[in-house]
Amino acid sequence: MAICGIVSSTSLESIEVAFGCGNLLTKLNRPSPKRFIGKSSLSTQRYSRGPQCSLSSGISSVESEENSRSSLSFSLEEESVHVVRFKKSDFKILDSVSVGLGGRADEVVFEAIVKDANSPLYNTRVVLRRLTSAQAQRRGKRAIEVLKKLVRRKLMYHSYSMQVHGYISSATSSGRGSFTLVHRYHGSFSLRHWLQQSDWLPTLEATLALDEDSVRRVGDDTVGGPEISRQLRLIRILMRDLLIGVNYLHSHGLAHTELRLENVHISPVDRHVKVGILGNAADFYDDGLTSTTLDNNIDRRQMMIAFDMRCVGFMMAKMVLRELMDPLIFTKFKTFLKQGNDPSCLREFLLQILDKNSSSGNVGLQILDRNWGAGWNLLSLLLATDPSRRISCLDALRHPFLCGPRWRIVPSMDIIRWSLGSTAVRISEEYIYRQPQRSRLAHFIEVMEVLNSHSKPKNWLELLPGKWRLLYCTGRHIGLTFRQPPARVLIGDVHLTVSRTSNLNTDLSFTSDIGFTIMVGQNWPHNKTGVNGKLEVNSLFRLAAGRRLYIKEKKTTGKFSPGQSTEDSLAQKLSGRKWRKAVPFKELPTSLSVAKLTSSDIEVTLNLDEPLSKNIDIAKLVVQEVRTQVPPEMFDLSELVCGTYVDPRLLVLRGVNGSALLFTRSCLDTSR
Repeated sequence: MAICGIVSSTSLESIEVAFGCGNLLTKLNRPSPKRFIGKSSLSTQRYSRGPQCSLSSGISSVESEENSRSSLSFSLEEESVHVVRFKKSDFKILDSVSVGLGGRADEVVFEAIVKDANSPLYNTRVVLRRLTSAQAQRRGKRAIEVLKKLVRRKLMYHSYSMQVHGYISSATSSGRGSFTLVHRYHGSFSLRHWLQQSDWLPTLEATLALDEDSVRRVGDDTVGGPEISRQLRLIRILMRDLLIGVNYLHSHGLAHTELRLENVHISPVDRHVKVGILGNAADFYDDGLTSTTLDNNIDRRQMMIAFDMRCVGFMMAKMVLRELMDPLIFTKFKTFLKQGNDPSCLREFLLQILDKNSSSGNVGLQILDRNWGAGWNLLSLLLATDPSRRISCLDALRHPFLCGPRWRIVPSMDIIRWSLGSTAVRISEEYIYRQPQRSRLAHFIEVMEVLNSHSKPKNWLELLPGKWRLLYCTGRHIGLTFRQPPARVLIGDVHLTVSRTSNLNTDLSFTSDIGFTIMVGQNWPHNKTGVNGKLEVNSLFRLAAGRRLYIKEKKTTGKFSPGQSTEDSLAQKLSGRKWRKAVPFKELPTSLSVAKLTSSDIEVTLNLDEPLSKNIDIAKLVVQEVRTQVPPEMFDLSELVCGTYVDPRLLVLRGVNGSALLFTRSCLDTSR
């Protein structure tokens, strides 16, 4: 809530005249949202109310304005000790006023001091939220209804929700009813305004008075340190408070439905995150005890919780990735999700659209990459395309990303697989392929293959189609040499596109795209410019079930005995203390299920830009050099014999010579 502007009048009546008409004439041009109406079956007292906030398509039907008005039967006489009906004369209006929360034109917000000596709030600063339109008044009266449900657990309500003291209701001179919410003052900044400050990190740390006692709540016992550690510690505190507040609502059968950075405030008094005014909170359950109604209630509850968790995911993304505060970048972010892309591929997508020279130094990417990519995992679970797969508040609070180093969290098998894949990707991005890095990458890939959860061909038919970018190959590497290449070729991105030819069979179409640049002349240009080229290889594959056998080699002794085999080395590492709890078996199995790939004819196409497009001799030299630098499996697709690991973001294919190719799913479409 941003309070701005100066008003010389100290009377609420005169301010209503000055600002009320202007706000009624100001309307936002936006489409009518879909609404839903629910009634609580948990309370003996029934409250009917107006339409609630929009969720998503398929959650609720659109209610007409006439039905919405008829459903509103809020009685101002139903008061309790927690809801007070104030009078306008009880307040001294201060000189600060703001139009609406989040830019709403039907709200006018004032700061005031309670001057009634008989009130327990005497001399306390409060916020008066005058609601002008009928829809805004329904939101305010709904907030009073929600208060009566949540205040049963007074400590939790005061800690994690914006406290509503009461209301002012009266008739204006025009005959139109007036309704004003009276709620607690938590400072003039919402969480969005905090994040928009240039010095938000030290200021917010000072506001929350972060010390050893406060950071111990998130399993950490340190203060200060590098900016990344400080920001991660602060995000953990904010996210945990937010999730506790949202879970408090869900445990009372309510969904917030309007979770945004603008609706969340931070109180410097008790240093808690406060979920905003609950004027659009909706009940999970409908009345009735029939089996059909119970099933609908369960589905309704799951969908509404999933919607709230998606909103929490958007808030987390903006808190961590400051670049998403830019509306243009955030629009691309939401478009990526609306197109049905898997959120687990967000890292590959955001690496392309975020400015590498950002003023924030891409701190957010480093935070999400920490702890073996745990932040990306939590973000993907919060934004999962399938609502039934979104993480709950309690599970999110136990997630490794939100738990500090002092907390010992037993990771699930999904987290272990995610960590292995994230670590392998990070090592491959370093481009330092000395023997220690190569051995470590090969080890991670082998463990991923052992822990592959999608071994059946039907799983591969669902996960394999798409565009994959080659990250690493365990085969031969050229490295830095003094050789003189026949053509100076700089390899760009290497992609493998897989598509299904028919839904009736297991035939797949593989297309290998190799982009490169040819440096003309004896010396390489400083900016690496040259003639662009593209090599495309097409082939058809048939997918079938198969097994990968681990051959037990006989141990020989002597001067010329071979060294330790890869399988023996892997078995020794898996039996160690580090992997003993992660791997579900004690000994390496004799075979693993794989997806067998059977190739047919291959077609190779080479395209070169001018002036080399008509030079056949240059084309031969280019093909020779590309084949030298690119793994042979990408040039000759028939050498791909099986797939050993696949999930929504990573793919491992094995060649006929035993080398493994690690891919990551590419979701970037430059045409959009």
